[in-house]
Amino acid sequence: MGCNTIITIGRQYGSGGREIGHKLSEELDIKYYDNELLDRAAKDSGICQELFENHDEKPSNSFLYSLVMDTYSMGYASAVLSDMPLNHKVFLAQFNAIKNIADEGPCVMVGRCADYALEEYKNRVSVFIYAPLDKRIRRVAAKYNLSDAKAKEAIRKTDKQRSSYYNYYTSKRWGDITSYDLCVDSSILGIDGTVELIKDFVLKREERMKK
Repeated sequence: MGCNTIITIGRQYGSGGREIGHKLSEELDIKYYDNELLDRAAKDSGICQELFENHDEKPSNSFLYSLVMDTYSMGYASAVLSDMPLNHKVFLAQFNAIKNIADEGPCVMVGRCADYALEEYKNRVSVFIYAPLDKRIRRVAAKYNLSDAKAKEAIRKTDKQRSSYYNYYTSKRWGDITSYDLCVDSSILGIDGTVELIKDFVLKREERMKK
């Protein structure tokens, strides 16, 4: 049975959300988008790809930075868009790219407020992956050869950026259970077990919607 669902994944840093998303796409035989979202947004909008990477899930409150960096933007033809701060242009371009990708068929999208962008899509399932801090510290420390202290700091900084970005651009709260269809502690079943759990959830939901 083919999958007809668009799965969006929010994740705490070190929870394995990216790996889970990639394996889930393979299990369901659907496309996977993570950094690929940035590539698509840059291509569709004509905005320099480096700007998407610099702003990736990082809200910028620096008006001066926006003014300086805006000189690197190809921009949109619209006068309204040209008056926007650069970080808003980048978000809007990503927002549009997410919708365009979703219109092409089922897939897995990681981060970038994709759940919010696709809130009105009936075939969307939003998932949030989390794990206890100690488990995430061990994962990040092992993956990047860091001390526990440096891994903990990286987790704190990244989660703060993701939370601020999500809360700034959406009407929901990052990591709040009411913001998602399914929240999973990846440390309980492990990466592969979590993939299977989400897969079962998605397929059973599709069956229920057909009735």
